[in-house]
Amino acid sequence: MTTEILRVPAPRPARSDSRDLTSHNVLALIRVALEAPDLGSGVVPTLNKLIDRTAAVGAAYFQATTEDASAPLIYQVRAAAGELPDTPGMQAIAAHGLPADTPLMRALLARRTPMFFDDTAAQPQTAGFPELGVLSLAAAPVVGKRGELLGAFLMHTFVLHTWSEAEVQLFSSVAGTIAALIVRLAAEEQANAAREAALRALGLALEARDRETLGHTDRVTQMALQLAEQLELNETETQALRWGAYLHDIGKIAIADAVLHKPGKLSEEEFTLMQTHVSFGHQFASALGFLPPEALAVILQHHERWDGQGYPAKVGGEEIHLLARIFALCDVYDALISVRPYKRAWTQIEACAEIAAQSGRHFDPQVVSAFLQLLDVGR
Repeated sequence: MTTEILRVPAPRPARSDSRDLTSHNVLALIRVALEAPDLGSGVVPTLNKLIDRTAAVGAAYFQATTEDASAPLIYQVRAAAGELPDTPGMQAIAAHGLPADTPLMRALLARRTPMFFDDTAAQPQTAGFPELGVLSLAAAPVVGKRGELLGAFLMHTFVLHTWSEAEVQLFSSVAGTIAALIVRLAAEEQANAAREAALRALGLALEARDRETLGHTDRVTQMALQLAEQLELNETETQALRWGAYLHDIGKIAIADAVLHKPGKLSEEEFTLMQTHVSFGHQFASALGFLPPEALAVILQHHERWDGQGYPAKVGGEEIHLLARIFALCDVYDALISVRPYKRAWTQIEACAEIAAQSGRHFDPQVVSAFLQLLDVGR
């Protein structure tokens, strides 16, 4: 593999000259990347390994953003490890990313192979890095199937350092191996983003039909996510909660307009029909084929009650999935503070008082406590 190495006397030897990265270590990194729930957590172990086995004091992975096709291409920091420069320039890069026309990114796109700079002040490709405090730099591109530059691995030192042959081989090998997996992880992220957008669109489409609940989906989803953070849920649980929240009322597509839009109180027969929306919603969401069971539980159980008096199955307590218990509280709270044809909007104090009164009856006491703490009520 062709590399660009500029020799400058190094002030200290590389820590990894006598230690090669074994195939076992490479396989371990690959396994982590394959099992990672997201790109960032899949890359960080690789960055840590590079820092441990080379003279680099810090490393980062930058990835092209694709949120707005009309905007200039930017490479954002997706993962970082070790020490980063404590300079205004680095803070700006962390916040806004590296533009695609940065000399280094242009060079990586043109070369498509790892590049090593012993002295960033001596080469035009690393213009701007000395001002960041980065004096030596190694960079490896991540190239997509169409030859586009998807991202780049960077590792750096704050002193002049001559990258050794062992470091060159290590960085090139590890970056090249993990780069292939990053392409897959990036594709999965894009697929998840498309699914996320589609699920939210379905929820918003139902709102447009319901008319009375415009903005409800986004409000209750955001509130549920804040409560999930308060309860320290992990990322997988949070995603399931979000997806379930988007589709929590999707079963109402099976409810006749005469019932769904009735301004007054529903008759017993109409209320029984309305209750079927959770089962219809669960069937519909299950047919999508990719929603996790936890998200489906939110859809099916968000009208169950802690005391077992809810619907459709009249399960209670911890038989109700935690995500459904979280969402149920947020769903009711948003309904209380919103205007409906049959009621005025309650104040936050009134709504929180009702939530507290329903602790151990409608709602899980632990979830109620976390919710009131989140809103800074009753402390």
